[in-house]
Amino acid sequence: MAYKSSPRPSFDRPTPIPYARATRHVWGDAESGLVDDWIYVSSDKIHQLVFGLPPGEGFRHSESFRTVFAADEVLFVLEGTMLIANPETGEVHLVHRGESAFFRRDTWHHAWAWGGEELRVLEFFAPPPSTGSSGPYARTRPYVAVPRYERAELIGDWPMGRQGAEARASIRVLREADRLLMLDPTDPRVLTGIVASTDQLTAGSMRLAPGGRSAPLRHGGAAGLYALAGRVNILVDDPEAEPPVWFELHPGDGFYVPEGTPYRAFNMGGEPAELLFGVAPRYRPA
Repeated sequence: MAYKSSPRPSFDRPTPIPYARATRHVWGDAESGLVDDWIYVSSDKIHQLVFGLPPGEGFRHSESFRTVFAADEVLFVLEGTMLIANPETGEVHLVHRGESAFFRRDTWHHAWAWGGEELRVLEFFAPPPSTGSSGPYARTRPYVAVPRYERAELIGDWPMGRQGAEARASIRVLREADRLLMLDPTDPRVLTGIVASTDQLTAGSMRLAPGGRSAPLRHGGAAGLYALAGRVNILVDDPEAEPPVWFELHPGDGFYVPEGTPYRAFNMGGEPAELLFGVAPRYRPA
């Protein structure tokens, strides 16, 4: 199968993206493996998708489909367990449901659905493919012809060498305790946890206890939201809109917020709710 660019759904205003309306795409070929994609947004600032793999299946790379990009990536495991590896360095990691993997540009990566469950992963990717950071860039990188899946240099130095190995790792597995927590200044029922933040991408979660209402949010980049649990309402502060622009998200739904657009998140239900988000390039306004 010849390489072709993935679809690039983009929006010029705050937009709900229900799961059923996410753009379907299949990535890969017989050598790399095939991956199901549900693309929510692929704008000039951020790329947000969910990819899925059947139990035991995975993706690697081929001459046409190379998995090394000029982008920072955060992968949230939504369902199943992800086995992720860097075939250039030999790193191998298990990432369980509710955990994340983070890596920066120029990181080769392969992944599999480990165990007997389907794998679903939410991916935030920036700079996005529209900037040439994906396929065109990957073809300029030295090709990894023989993948390796072990760090042979650590045999005979484990666990003594663990600290140094973790410091050198290109892929970081981030768990609950690794999140940078921030309490909403107006409502202690709203808790934000930053998973990773670079000069290109900030990704994390927002948890809203029943009745929780966030303070107004405004970013120095475009935001992609993903409803993970509960019912989340998004209020867009558009002074030209009458009545206010109000959206309701359910698990699996996405939402796009253009750069600089103020918005608030609400949990009007009786159960906890959670949003996952990616913002690119800057989380805070300039």
